[in-house]
Amino acid sequence: MSESRKITLATSWLDGCSGCHMSFLDIDERLIELADKVEFVYSPLVDYKQMPESIDVGILEGAVSSEDDLDKALKFRKHCKFLISLGDCAVTGNVPAMRNFFPLDAVFDRAFKENVQLQPQRPTVNVPKLLVPVRPIHSVVKVDLFIPGCPPSANTIWQILSELVAGRMPNPAQFTRFGA
Repeated sequence: MSESRKITLATSWLDGCSGCHMSFLDIDERLIELADKVEFVYSPLVDYKQMPESIDVGILEGAVSSEDDLDKALKFRKHCKFLISLGDCAVTGNVPAMRNFFPLDAVFDRAFKENVQLQPQRPTVNVPKLLVPVRPIHSVVKVDLFIPGCPPSANTIWQILSELVAGRMPNPAQFTRFGA
């Protein structure tokens, strides 16, 4: 990672609560310092709609539970030189993977029929095909760095990005652990 130019950074979330991105935003004023060294080229945090061909660092949070998630993980791996799996859902499947213990039809019935009072029905429009089972990101693409935590703290994210920007390989175990 060259210090002579800004590092390009892309982020996205798959199946999860987006809490890891909220922790990212909790870096607060350090985001200004980060912006001096990193160019956000694709993210739900910015308005870029097209992913560039080549990205230095990609960060994905969430589990792979639908065809859309799988497509996004494959796209990130293809375009990102270095891919980070951020948070327990991305690293282990965590909460989204809880549905792995139930038949998919039972999950749909519970969500869209049993718990609905007005027009209980299974949605059919603009619903991505769900995959069975829900899987962590590294089970579908190569991941270069795993950052556990639910969500990882803002300080953890800051420390790891600071190390990467400085050209060093961070050790997430120094900053976080699963569920913390």
